[in-house]
Amino acid sequence: MIEVKPYKPKNKVRIVTAASLFDGHDAAINIMRRIIQSSGCEVIHLGHDRSVKEIVDCAIEEDANAIALTSYQGGHNEFLKYMYDLLKENSSEHIKIFAGGGGTILPEEIKELEDYGITKIYHPDDGRKMGLQGMINDLVLKSDYSLGDKLIGEIKDIENQKIKSISRAISAVENFPNNHKEFIKTITQKAKNKEVPILGITGTGGAGKSSLVDELVRRFLNQYENIKIGIISVDPSKRKTGGALLGDRIRMNSINSNRVYMRSLATRQANLALSKHVSKALEILKVANFDLIILETSGIGQSDTEITEHSSLSAYVMTPEYGAATQLEKIDMLDFADIISINKFDKKGSFDAVKDVKKQYQRNNKLFTDKVDNMPVYGTIASQFNDPGTNTFFYELNSILLKKGFGKFKLKSLSRSNSESEKIYVIPPKRVRYLSEIADSNRDYDKWVNDQSEIAKKLYALKISMELLQKDSEAYNQIQLQYESYREKLSQENYNNLLDWNNLIEKYKKDIFEFDVRDKKIQIQTKFHSLSNSKISKVALPKFEGWGDILKWLLQENVPGSFPFTSGIFPFKRQGEDPTRMFAGEGGPERTNKRFHLVSKGMPAKRLSTAFDSVTLYGNDPDVRPDIYGKIGNAGVSICCLDDMKKLYSGFDLLNKSTSVSMTINGPAPMILGFFFNAAIDQQCEKYIKENGLEESTRKKIKKIFKEKNLSTPEYQGELPEGNDGLGLMLLGVTGDQVLDQKIYNKIKKHTLKNVRGTVQADILKEDQAQNTCIFSTEFALKMMGDVQQYFIDNQIKNFYSVSISGYHIAEAGANPITQLAFTLANGFTYVEYYISRGMKIDDFASNLSFFFSNGIDPEYSVIGRVARRLWAKAMKFKYGANKRSQLLKYHIQTSGRSLHAQEIDFNDIRTTLQALYAIYDNCNSLHTNAFDEAITTPTENSVRRAIAIQMIINKELGLTKNENPLQGSFIIEELTDLVEEAVLVEFDRITERGGVLGAMETMYQRGKIQEESLHYESLKHSGELPIIGVNTFLNEDGSPTLTNNEVIRAFDKEKKYQILMLKMFHQLNLEKSEHFIEKLNSVALNNKNIFEELMNSTKCCSLGQITNVLFEVGGQYRRNM
Repeated sequence: MIEVKPYKPKNKVRIVTAASLFDGHDAAINIMRRIIQSSGCEVIHLGHDRSVKEIVDCAIEEDANAIALTSYQGGHNEFLKYMYDLLKENSSEHIKIFAGGGGTILPEEIKELEDYGITKIYHPDDGRKMGLQGMINDLVLKSDYSLGDKLIGEIKDIENQKIKSISRAISAVENFPNNHKEFIKTITQKAKNKEVPILGITGTGGAGKSSLVDELVRRFLNQYENIKIGIISVDPSKRKTGGALLGDRIRMNSINSNRVYMRSLATRQANLALSKHVSKALEILKVANFDLIILETSGIGQSDTEITEHSSLSAYVMTPEYGAATQLEKIDMLDFADIISINKFDKKGSFDAVKDVKKQYQRNNKLFTDKVDNMPVYGTIASQFNDPGTNTFFYELNSILLKKGFGKFKLKSLSRSNSESEKIYVIPPKRVRYLSEIADSNRDYDKWVNDQSEIAKKLYALKISMELLQKDSEAYNQIQLQYESYREKLSQENYNNLLDWNNLIEKYKKDIFEFDVRDKKIQIQTKFHSLSNSKISKVALPKFEGWGDILKWLLQENVPGSFPFTSGIFPFKRQGEDPTRMFAGEGGPERTNKRFHLVSKGMPAKRLSTAFDSVTLYGNDPDVRPDIYGKIGNAGVSICCLDDMKKLYSGFDLLNKSTSVSMTINGPAPMILGFFFNAAIDQQCEKYIKENGLEESTRKKIKKIFKEKNLSTPEYQGELPEGNDGLGLMLLGVTGDQVLDQKIYNKIKKHTLKNVRGTVQADILKEDQAQNTCIFSTEFALKMMGDVQQYFIDNQIKNFYSVSISGYHIAEAGANPITQLAFTLANGFTYVEYYISRGMKIDDFASNLSFFFSNGIDPEYSVIGRVARRLWAKAMKFKYGANKRSQLLKYHIQTSGRSLHAQEIDFNDIRTTLQALYAIYDNCNSLHTNAFDEAITTPTENSVRRAIAIQMIINKELGLTKNENPLQGSFIIEELTDLVEEAVLVEFDRITERGGVLGAMETMYQRGKIQEESLHYESLKHSGELPIIGVNTFLNEDGSPTLTNNEVIRAFDKEKKYQILMLKMFHQLNLEKSEHFIEKLNSVALNNKNIFEELMNSTKCCSLGQITNVLFEVGGQYRRNM
């Protein structure tokens, strides 16, 4: 492989990088921005889920040369065109736009976009020809032009806060100060007459300065209606490359306001916290008549106090981890700071830190007559929404501003709080070692197994000896004494199981096997007759004779359905129900409903696996705004209210025991679950209405409701598909409690919740670690997950999974199989610990937890389910004392999306087949096989049928799958199982060292490891060391270019417009009710009551976007990070 050298730009090139969505694409843009930065550019990184307006505003404020982004999930045409239009509207079309989207942006779309004005769309074929560095070189070269040699507008435009003029003026003083001497002189003169407070914020690297600035800005905007804030944020330039990561914007949510201007500067000099141009940039903001200017420096050492020369008042941000108290004597800023934040106040030793810093501040400033408690040092947890310590810090900051003569800063609605920052712990500090405790407990069990097996081995040898020496009474008696001695060391249960071994074998030899499931007798045939009339055992037992081998097998493997459930959690698979999942998600609810009915036609069990579009995934309502409009119904179904949910699953009886629904949604999962439960309840209300002859009276009630509002009743768009009997559509626009007596409705509701089956993903930990469809602050999202589980317990919901703890998205973002399994199980145990800390009992909630793994082609994937079941069962039994039902780990497998390649897409089905074989041999509980064309589009009907056929052929036709434990007895499988289990336990210990799952997340340990493994895979793939057929080896004569599928699935304009129209009608219908329930939801959240209980009411009449926005106000928005 030829090494491509980085192109070094001639000018100072500034590039904004972002991802319009999430998933591995957040990792992809991170990799790209690192290479751009190391090529000598200044990178302003925005992270994932960014709107076009946010990106464009940022590019203009930062006076960027270019925007580089990823857009993979559909809607890219509208997204990129809207970006170009907005730049043009702001006379900023000089800013270049670069994008990539794997194979999902089709060649004809690339041509159309580039003709429209997009500078370059990179395609997988470009990557293969040019390499990563080659593509970046192309991007940097095209962006290498000067900015600031000419000004935009005049000084009066700066005074009138014309953003482009301000931005270009800062570029001018940074890049071409000698060209603009007169301008600089005028600005300096005008700035002298401006009394604008400059708040300087400095501190150690990683102290949380950006988060604190974000929280302060949010409070300033809330407290003062007309205040306008200018922010200058400085980050260090890399001495070696000249590049810089200007990373503060990614942490800030509050700056997305027309009352805030932010500009990031690189120091462009080594070992200093500020740029030499910062004074001129501050003068420009003064002339621009901002009411407050915030200057944030890069992380500094102990001696840098330069910020005090530029600010009216200065704040110093530090953490409690500064070492011994004598270290404080070396920190110069303790002499000069007006106010000090001990941020990350949840860290160990925080209270001592405040005390020590107050004493040092008192000594440094010789304030011995003042009480030490009155020193301006405050504990804050800026990362925590609405933190009381940050409120106190903000109050004192305003007091200092007032004392310094800035009379604008008189607080109206906030009084000083004496409460200190207090971490809202998800896992109590005393339980932080839970993962290592589990690892120790499991290792103790394994040691006990080995010890007991050794005893059993000797016992068997003595038993055989006694049989041989029956005639030699003296020898027999001596051996019998030894036998009894060892017998006492073997547990009674183990001894009984050894004596019962032959009976167990006989049980499986019989034609019928009988066992109990929830007090029901189940009879299963134990043999399958092949075409050759061979009797194939469904469960095959080992031929061991030695007690040591038998006991070890029983304690570590055992038959399916018996502890530790290594080979499966049920004695036999359910007859007539394969693990096949039917996958759909495209367009509006009607189109996805039609797809569900098509793929489940003739199937005994309806397992409906649902993908949602990115508008829904981020908790938004459909809208005409192009960057939202483009995503409606693309790469998933658009669902924004209860009526959508009713249409989506219409014609499927959601209480039928053979029907279950899986919903792949995370951030807004509680709202979507509320929609789903209400849809299921209303289905049963509809059945009650029909069974009791109430149709006519019900229709009259519904007609009256809509007539009073002067609205037409909502309808299912188009004809009902074959198999859809219309169940669920009678009560569109209304709910059961509006047409039935409340007692009857409550009875139906209770019965529905007890019997409805399905899964909602809702796993917010893995979202933060890998996929990133987080919308709320992590603590608030976890609180809502706990509320959902508490509601399940209170309402005896036992057939629905409250969370699907997912490794799939961890794998998709780049993790190897061991990391996927370790992180997923660690997340699962974190939920266990959190729910226990809330007072829930393990056996009340463990059966509501399920797991979801990705299956690749690596050897470890062959045992991922075995290890997960065994490790979980041991921990549940021995660490948590849980019952048998709680010990059963149920898991769903989806074949790897990462192994779907845009080149030679027909080969993808071969990979998927092998992965499906792994999953079925490993006894997964359900399976979703990816369609081969998902590498470039939403799967078509034909490709989905092919994907389902893969697993049906394996299940129905492949003879060996008639046996249900084919992996048991294989030396390599046993070796891999032990190897992977120990590797997972080692990872548990690593996570413990970092403070458990949540502690490790703070330092982004999981995300860093995932990205490292992703880069390792990509580099091996790129070099050819990891052969991938049709991608980097066995190429066809054309070099295996990316193919365009004959049929590409996109949402239709008609569907998008109808979703927007339907939403408008829904809002009109529920105008008064929605306002009432929004207020009530707000109150419930603020008073720390069960949010999901209230969501069950608000989801009846409020849309997804309405609920998301109110919860943002009370729970905080997710704060992105690098």
